[in-house]
Amino acid sequence: MKLDIEQFRSWQHKSITLLGMSGVGKTRLADMLRKHDWFHFSGDYRIGTRYLDEPILDNIKTQVMQIPFLRDLLRNDSIFISNNITVDNLQPVSSFLGKLGNPEHGGLPLAEFKRRQALHHQAEIKAMRDVPSFIEKAQSIYGYKHFINDAGGSVCELDDAKTLEILAEHTLLVYIKATDKDEQELIRRAESDPKPLYYREAFLDEQLEVYLKEKQLQYVAMIEPDDFVRWIFPKLFKTRIPRYESIAEHYGYTIHTTDLWQIETADEFLTLIEKAL
Repeated sequence: MKLDIEQFRSWQHKSITLLGMSGVGKTRLADMLRKHDWFHFSGDYRIGTRYLDEPILDNIKTQVMQIPFLRDLLRNDSIFISNNITVDNLQPVSSFLGKLGNPEHGGLPLAEFKRRQALHHQAEIKAMRDVPSFIEKAQSIYGYKHFINDAGGSVCELDDAKTLEILAEHTLLVYIKATDKDEQELIRRAESDPKPLYYREAFLDEQLEVYLKEKQLQYVAMIEPDDFVRWIFPKLFKTRIPRYESIAEHYGYTIHTTDLWQIETADEFLTLIEKAL
């Protein structure tokens, strides 16, 4: 969606999609806006509670079944397992994605890792395509005036033009670009606390081949899961930047982390958007 300042100001029910790497401030901003009559739609929350709920539970139950005491209780319905996913606690989604590598260190075999990646990819597409209906629900059911779509960091890798067109038709797309300094800080954080990530399959295959050669490893099962995430994250970060920039150029606008992190009110956010327009 492309608007000029006057069109944006007169837009009665503003709907904005935030794009950018995890850690740039999307969720912090969305949480703040929620206190100022904005409906907070979390893409990752929708993925976990709607489209990956059953696979996540199946994964948990598989782990539980390996413990004899709990296995018997689960099989005779003496215990009940459910997800407790919240906007502020998306750990079940992250745990389901998992990390590639040595199973003795919590890693996943390549085939299983790719299966979960594919499920997440389809779930993210479906979650983003739900945005128009949630914009309507936010107003008609919950009475919110404005809508903020807190999209996951991997939205730029969907390679699904229809989904981007849907988002652009119903929301103003805003890419939060990290400065060079902030990029280095995001990479430092990721390396100090490596988390499961989504990768395009072609990118994963390409980087996995490089990693195995560089580390002189013959098999994926020899990979130290956290080491692989630390190694690949800076490369993933760099490949996502032109994808975000292309989306912003064709469909939306760009703001910067240095400006975003100074925002404390909804009015300041709207002013920043107007500057981007």
